[in-house]
Amino acid sequence: MQKKLIRCGTVTLLMAILLTIPAWAGSLKSFADLQGTLDIAGGTAHIPVMNEAAKRIMTANPKIRITVTGGGTGIGVQKAGEGLVDIGNTGRALSAEEVARFGLRSFAFAVDGVAPVVHSDNPVAGLSVQQVRDIFAGRITHWQAVGGPDAAIHVYGREEASGTHEVFWKKLLNKETVVGSANIIQSNGAMKVAVSRDIYAIGYMSIGHIDDSVKPLAVDGVLPSQATAIDGTYPAVRQLYMNTKGDPKPLARAFIDYILSAEGAGIIRAAGYIPLQ
Repeated sequence: MQKKLIRCGTVTLLMAILLTIPAWAGSLKSFADLQGTLDIAGGTAHIPVMNEAAKRIMTANPKIRITVTGGGTGIGVQKAGEGLVDIGNTGRALSAEEVARFGLRSFAFAVDGVAPVVHSDNPVAGLSVQQVRDIFAGRITHWQAVGGPDAAIHVYGREEASGTHEVFWKKLLNKETVVGSANIIQSNGAMKVAVSRDIYAIGYMSIGHIDDSVKPLAVDGVLPSQATAIDGTYPAVRQLYMNTKGDPKPLARAFIDYILSAEGAGIIRAAGYIPLQ
């Protein structure tokens, strides 16, 4: 059975060595003889997938305890690198410096998009790429300038260590500095809450976290969705990664195999993401 192993020093993806593991590996049966604790932290886009997998595993084997916390991509790198968690999640590929410093190994499991979002009652349905850049840079400050209401635009952003921020900043903002007055939000979930409570807000978040409480904006006529992420018509797309310090320990290895399994793919799809396998 072949698994993808991503060593991220550049953005190069390497195929892993063939793993001689039983046919049931990657299913809940693979946890039958295991016990102990597994700590997972990092990227907040990953949380719905991690939580659902953890719930199923702990139900199948109560001798296993799995904790899942967020904190963002930077926390995922730091805690995995310092041995504080077994798996550190990131919403971007690791840098060469991170790999060299911490000896991390990366396992990509899903494709996600990052979408600009507004309040569900905002009449604006879409923006051009240039309008998105102008709004987040502070050059467009009023909704009327883009066909919206007679009100100032309230910009919401993420901290620089966020993988969600990095993808949006690189692929839609062309690495322009975000306006200093932006409200900085700590997670995808918090961004959804903030934008849903502010009718004049604009922010950005993982496609997998979007629901009816916020409205994604089309960019150059392309609505962010799983379909447009798959076919490449929507540009702000990324992979989601699980990272371990060196080779994963048995329980972490079993968890990673489960996420990469057919059952894991179902969990990933249900969370709004696209499984890689």
